[in-house]
Amino acid sequence: MNNSDHLAAAVSDNVGSALEEDLGTGDLTAGLVPADTNARAIVIAKEPMTMAGQPWVNAVFRQLDPNVAVQWLGNDGDQVPAEAEVCIITGPARAILSGERTALNFLQTLSSTATVTARYVREVEGTKARILDTRKTIPGLRFAQKYAVRCGGGNNHRIGLFDALLIKENHIMSCGGIGAAVATAKNNHQNLPVEVEVESVAELREALAAGADRMLLDNFDIEDLQRAVEINQTEGNPPADLEASGGITIGSIRAIAETGVNYISVGALTKDINAIDLSMRFHYDD
Repeated sequence: MNNSDHLAAAVSDNVGSALEEDLGTGDLTAGLVPADTNARAIVIAKEPMTMAGQPWVNAVFRQLDPNVAVQWLGNDGDQVPAEAEVCIITGPARAILSGERTALNFLQTLSSTATVTARYVREVEGTKARILDTRKTIPGLRFAQKYAVRCGGGNNHRIGLFDALLIKENHIMSCGGIGAAVATAKNNHQNLPVEVEVESVAELREALAAGADRMLLDNFDIEDLQRAVEINQTEGNPPADLEASGGITIGSIRAIAETGVNYISVGALTKDINAIDLSMRFHYDD
């Protein structure tokens, strides 16, 4: 299964679970509306945002009633100003009413992740640093939030534990040291780059000597990040990619990027988010 297949499966599963959670045995209140009533609903952004979540919104109404049509007035990844219309939804009123909350939940959550990501990306413009997400995602929404990070101009780190190697402190202890962990990783997974989390300059040197391809510099201060970049250039054979991580904020990220690291991973992209304020306004046919 390729990435697009994974994403399509995630959209279908996310939406199916969310609708089951909300509708249960049926929408009692929407059932009060005559079955032949049609409606037009407009979604409006109440604050500026970077849009993300269209596949999930589309799937909500597709699963409820294929006669509902969603017309988007922009694309995922677009910057949307406050009070702008986001999309127009037309079709059977019952289905639109039943899907309203679920659709907005996906759109407001994923647009929030994309909006936060875009802010971080703007802060590092002009440097070579690329913004990465982490596995600190809302349970069940891993693929969705990773998609939203891309919409915001960020890059995905590993999706999960299955698609990349990241040797962390407890792995190192369990394997008997950095050298042993890296050697085993390279032997077992010859086609994958090996990343090692290091907590000091000494551990950086050890990981470089072991042949690690990438280093996650955990909670390094600016001075140590600068030193790590210098050591990597002079002692790496070849130099490894360097990733800064730990306690990254919007206020600190520019200085971190200017040290010369290749990547900066930011947990806040997916865990410290506030839902975007959206509204859905209904209009009915005469």
